[in-house]
Amino acid sequence: MNAKPLKSVFKIIGIVIFVFIISSCNQNAKSESYALEPVAVTEDYKSLKVEESVTSPNDLKKPEFPKDLKIIKSASARYKVQNVKLSTQQIKAIAIQLDAYISDLRFQNNLYNIENRFTIKVPAQHFDVLLDSINAVVEFVEYENITTKDVTEEYVDIETRLKTKLEVKQRYETILRKNAKTVKDILATEEKLRVIQEEIESAQGRLKYLNNKVAYSTIQVDLYETVEYTEEPISYTKTFWDKTKDGLSFGWQIIENLLLGMIYIWPIVIGIGLLVWFIRKRLRRKL
Repeated sequence: MNAKPLKSVFKIIGIVIFVFIISSCNQNAKSESYALEPVAVTEDYKSLKVEESVTSPNDLKKPEFPKDLKIIKSASARYKVQNVKLSTQQIKAIAIQLDAYISDLRFQNNLYNIENRFTIKVPAQHFDVLLDSINAVVEFVEYENITTKDVTEEYVDIETRLKTKLEVKQRYETILRKNAKTVKDILATEEKLRVIQEEIESAQGRLKYLNNKVAYSTIQVDLYETVEYTEEPISYTKTFWDKTKDGLSFGWQIIENLLLGMIYIWPIVIGIGLLVWFIRKRLRRKL
C-alpha cells in the first residue's frame, strides 16, 4: 500500500520536470527566432533632407548695425599688367567715372621692369566698385591689402566736447555783456573767450579732417610690367651720321655766335669804320 502512493508521487514529479524542461526549450527557441528575424524598415522612417533642416538665406535676419558709423577705409595693391601706360589710362578713366581722382603719381623705368605708383582718392561708397574694376583691367594680382579704422568713438567724443565748449562760450559772452563791469573783469573774460575759441576751432578742424577721411577712401596702386633685360653699354661710340650732325650743328653755332657778336658790338664797329674813313681822308689831303 505504501509503494503505490510513492510511485504516484514520483510520476507527478517527473511529469512536472518534463513539462518545465519542454517549456524552457520552447522559450529559448522563440527568443532565438526573434533575434534571427530581419527587421523590416517601414516608410515612416525616412532620412532627413538637408534642405529641410537648414533655413534659407532669405529667412535669416540681417544683423542691425549702427547707422552713423565713421569708418576710414584704405587699401594698397600691386598688379602686373601687359602695358603700364595703357592700364594707367584705363584706371584713370574708371576713377573719373566714380568721382575719384589721382592724388600723386610716380613713374619708374629700369632694365628689368616698368613701374607706375599712384594714389587714388575715391568716395567711400565707390571703394569696392573701384577695386573690382581695377581687377578686371590688370593681368595678375600680386597682393591686395585692405584696412579699416573705426573712428566713431573719437568722432562722438569730439562732438560732445565741442557742444560743451560752445555752451561755455555762450556763458562767457553773457558774462562779458552783463556782469563784467571793471576793466580787469573784461580782460579776464576776454582771455577765457580766446582760450575756449581756440579749443573750439581745434575740435572743429579735427571733425572736418575725420569727415574728409571717412568720405574719401585711399587706394595706393602699384602697376608693373616686365621687360626683357638689356645690358647697359659701358661706353658709347658715335656713328658717322652722328658726327656729321654734330659738325653741322657746331658750324651753325659759330655763324650764329658771330652774328650775335656783331650785333652786341655794333657801336665799336661803327666807331672803327668812322676812324678808318677819317684817316683815309687825311691821307688823301696830304697827297
